[in-house]
Amino acid sequence: MTDSVSSPPDIVVIDDVSKTFTIRKDNSLKERVVTLGRRGRAHRETFESLRHVSFAIPAGSSIGLLGPNGSGKSTLLKVIGGIIDPTSGSVRRRGRMAALLELGAGFHPDLSGRDNVYLNASILGLSRSETDARFHEIVAFAEIEDFIDTQVKFYSSGMYVRLAFAVAIHTDPDLLLVDEVLAVGDEAFQRKCMDKIRQFQAEGRTIILVSHSAGQVMEVCDRGVVLSAGEVAFIGSAAEATKVHREILEGKRKQAFAEHEHLAEPRAYSSIAGITVNDGSGMPSSTFSPGDDLTVTLSIDHAVSHDRWNTGISIDTPQGQQVFGTGTRRLGVPHDAVTPGRVDVSYRLPAVSLAGGQYFVNAEVSDADGAPLDAMWQGASFFVPVEFRQTGTLYSEAIVAVRR
Repeated sequence: MTDSVSSPPDIVVIDDVSKTFTIRKDNSLKERVVTLGRRGRAHRETFESLRHVSFAIPAGSSIGLLGPNGSGKSTLLKVIGGIIDPTSGSVRRRGRMAALLELGAGFHPDLSGRDNVYLNASILGLSRSETDARFHEIVAFAEIEDFIDTQVKFYSSGMYVRLAFAVAIHTDPDLLLVDEVLAVGDEAFQRKCMDKIRQFQAEGRTIILVSHSAGQVMEVCDRGVVLSAGEVAFIGSAAEATKVHREILEGKRKQAFAEHEHLAEPRAYSSIAGITVNDGSGMPSSTFSPGDDLTVTLSIDHAVSHDRWNTGISIDTPQGQQVFGTGTRRLGVPHDAVTPGRVDVSYRLPAVSLAGGQYFVNAEVSDADGAPLDAMWQGASFFVPVEFRQTGTLYSEAIVAVRR
């Protein structure tokens, strides 16, 4: 009985939802007339954007929808928002909803910003008097006072986003749906939006966010849903969801790389066969805590002998920001002579203090003068559990003191 009282009700229930789109090959009117009535099906294809998706979202939670391009994230958000109907299955919602699904959605280009505020607010369920009471707050948040009576077709993309977001958040929604549209705004506005989203969270509202940014999902969301090829690949904590998301992306990258390598000419001289990451005991590991020892081992295949040669490694974030890099040329310790065959090179990194998140390891091999012979990007990866008391890529304890 206690659990039923303390557990929040589900605000969204997605039950076995599938969505299939029909893609026509005869795009022009002439082609459609010619193909009308004769083998019309040969000129169309079906695409399954969602396949049997089921999960529930409790009221007051913040959910991040993750997945590679084409995985069905935006389609699912539109199905939840009632913009499109599922081919099969059902979605049940409760409470007032506001959605930011695409740039300028719901705006009429020939109307002024003022008129569009009233139009959108009406669509989202506000009365004229309610919109009157909140109008000045909406315009102030959007920061477009000087352009509120200008037709929105003359607005920049940033002005579109600011006004659309301002209207949505001032309709007092129980459920807020946000697609990648926020990425269009400038950095200051994005921060302003994040502050408003945190306010909503504190008030117990529900947020569903589609984003390609693992950092943004971990910053905003407490749960994550990962989609892959239209199916649910993972449901769980935001930190674990971002890890699964990166692993799916890495798997796609490795598959594409393998296909390219299969077609490429064989490499000469030296090549990197693989990269492994080991813990302090020498065992392969994919998860490390701040302060753990970490060893990166490169397997190098030499086709010819070298009197002197070099290697290097670097560690990057998913966004490509390098957090560490070194190599034998920088260290002043080039490798000695080697004969044809495979050798392993190890870089031991004691007490690595990286903050939470996913990291990728890159490697290169070069000759005695530093001329590159081969490189492997994102040849290995590891994960550091997220510490929600800090941000950034460096882990450190923080002690706060106040002096008067």
